[in-house]
Amino acid sequence: MPYHCCKAMIGPSVLDSDMACLADEANRALKAGATYLHLDVMDGHFVPTISFGPYVIECLRRHIPDTFFDCHMMTTHPENWVAQVAKAHGSKPGLLCYSFHYEATEPRGITQEVIDSIKAHNMKVGLVISPDTPTEAILKYADQIDLAMIMTVYPGKGGQSFIESMMTKVKTLREKYPNLDIALDGGVKPHTIAKGAEAGANLFVSGSGVYKAEDMSHNITTMQRCVEKLGNGKADDELTPLRSDKDEMEARKR
Repeated sequence: MPYHCCKAMIGPSVLDSDMACLADEANRALKAGATYLHLDVMDGHFVPTISFGPYVIECLRRHIPDTFFDCHMMTTHPENWVAQVAKAHGSKPGLLCYSFHYEATEPRGITQEVIDSIKAHNMKVGLVISPDTPTEAILKYADQIDLAMIMTVYPGKGGQSFIESMMTKVKTLREKYPNLDIALDGGVKPHTIAKGAEAGANLFVSGSGVYKAEDMSHNITTMQRCVEKLGNGKADDELTPLRSDKDEMEARKR
């Protein structure tokens, strides 16, 4: 794939953090080099799991006003939560994205209605497709969205591996929309991210790859550098510096 100019970003999925200390855990990942936060809202219907709702996002925003939030709405009725999530606008425009599943709205014929509602609430629009949904689902609305998210695992099911065959969808989108933010969600770790970066994705959601890492800073910056090199075509001396948790701790002691 040709290189693209879309910003490389690593977004920790906070579901893999210690949720009892959400703000601290989110800030820990940001200090380790993460560039945005991925917030999974699960309703127990669209997926079996229940996570948290818009009020938690609103509360988290009070602690983290300046960071981009991608709110991944794994909900049966995403149209019901637009206004509530919009209360979590950050310190400036463009820091809040409402990402909803095509599979939740298209069968009811309301995908366009949800897109319009998100825009009316001054949020960025993200459209998500699960592994069995074809790329054409996103292409139908690609001119109206800010972010296309390709699930590289089946939503709501734990213990899955990165589905490499989804990279054909990424390549198709990148070829047709060179300036579109394309995200991958599921099974993203330092040893899987290269395939996504080469295909043209620029945003990567990583849960256990960040929060279960022995060295969080090292994992985040390793993934960031991979996307910058393979996706943006940067030379080695232009890449984000490689960091480690040990280096960060020693720097704080000085």
